[in-house]
Amino acid sequence: MVTKVRDVKRRGKRVRVGVPDPSLTPVAGLAVVSELVERLGVVEEIDAAVGPIKTRARGHGLGGVLVGMAAAQLAGQDFLVGLDRVRADTAGQELAPVPGLATSTACGLARRVDAGQWPAVETGIASVHQRMLDLLPAARRSALCRTVTIDIDATDVEVYGRQKRGVAYNYAGQRCGRPDVATWAQTETVLAADLLAGDQDPRSSVVALLGRALAALPAPVRAGDVAVRVDAGYFAGDLARAARAEGVAFAIGAKRIAPLWRLLSGIDEAAWTDAIDMPGAQVTVADYKPADWPERTRLVIRRVRLAPDQVSADARSRRRRTLHPDQRALPIAELAAADAIYGYSFILTDLDVSTPEAAAGVEHWYRQRTSVENVFRDGKHGAALCHLPSGHPEINRAWMWAALLAVSIAGWLHQLTGTPLPDGTLAGHGLRDGKAMIATLRWRLIRIPARLIRHAGQIILRPPPAHRELLAEVLARLRALPTAA
Repeated sequence: MVTKVRDVKRRGKRVRVGVPDPSLTPVAGLAVVSELVERLGVVEEIDAAVGPIKTRARGHGLGGVLVGMAAAQLAGQDFLVGLDRVRADTAGQELAPVPGLATSTACGLARRVDAGQWPAVETGIASVHQRMLDLLPAARRSALCRTVTIDIDATDVEVYGRQKRGVAYNYAGQRCGRPDVATWAQTETVLAADLLAGDQDPRSSVVALLGRALAALPAPVRAGDVAVRVDAGYFAGDLARAARAEGVAFAIGAKRIAPLWRLLSGIDEAAWTDAIDMPGAQVTVADYKPADWPERTRLVIRRVRLAPDQVSADARSRRRRTLHPDQRALPIAELAAADAIYGYSFILTDLDVSTPEAAAGVEHWYRQRTSVENVFRDGKHGAALCHLPSGHPEINRAWMWAALLAVSIAGWLHQLTGTPLPDGTLAGHGLRDGKAMIATLRWRLIRIPARLIRHAGQIILRPPPAHRELLAEVLARLRALPTAA
């Protein structure tokens, strides 16, 4: 009897699939991207800087191509065909910043951009940075203009297919392209970028990259105290001299070469000072300057005490390479018997390190250059810089810039809609009140299902109850900003 009753209930609630509802969209949060792009005039600024890329004046320019790709990546599309998937969403096209952009159109237009026009993208983004700065409250604007840090780093993007051009095998045997990127650390946005092949040394073009990054900073920001920090992959006097010529301070990671190891024997044990926020680490300063480097160059040395079980027996391991050569050659058993095991890092800088406290502060600041790694992580795991999708270098360059633009959109959104805190930082939309990564923005703000309806000449979104608050809050904050002129 019970079984029969259950069967009746199930038959009464039988589900049927109805006619598709074109007013539904899974990406209602693209309305936020569109509002931000409109307020900052991203498409118009890039198009004005780059100029025409085709004979006909109608249709999309490069600004529309890059913003359309970036919006698709923000919505979770990892491949070029994702542009067609976004285009097939009828309701979503009402909210997209660049509606109607097909894959074939984007690829065809990207291939029309010549080598001389790509640097102009940075000029357009520079205008957007200026507009973002103008829209900020005075206190936040003043904080961003006071001290400025430019981070420069490169990352390898592995590709597959022997027919792809503009890529090469790197030192690890991976076929890859190499985005070389300069970022504004305080906002985690991109200033300038090059797409190199996997076998190209980024030091060969870093001076030009730094110059373009400085040009991309808004004028009030450039007038502040600007410093550039890079890792040992850029260890070269050319960058130090170029920074000094531009009036920019520098901190450059030094390769662990023999002259630096010899310096350690002359350092008194009392000269070491505890590092900031790094247990077991100490800092000191040595009077060392490579030939032809700026006169004020000093060497900051950090050592970190290691336990024997923290050191790998593999001579190729990164941590073992930080050991003094005398300890590096020891087997694990003999290394464990040593009085102390230290890993060393070296930084060449012209910043003030005249006191132990100042040296510890500079080393702590230099350690924060991992912010550029957040840009790469966001570009690869949040956007779609985890691969280069085409055999054409121009399309891959557009794909790279779209991913970097998506990262910058997340940074601009944080600056313009975050909540100022008493300590001068911003509480954003991340899970821990920090700046939200793209993956977090995607599930909390962008990939929100909603029904799109029209009433009294307005478009109204009706999302599920649990998703309404953040979407409505961010849209309200953006709409309170002036529209781009």
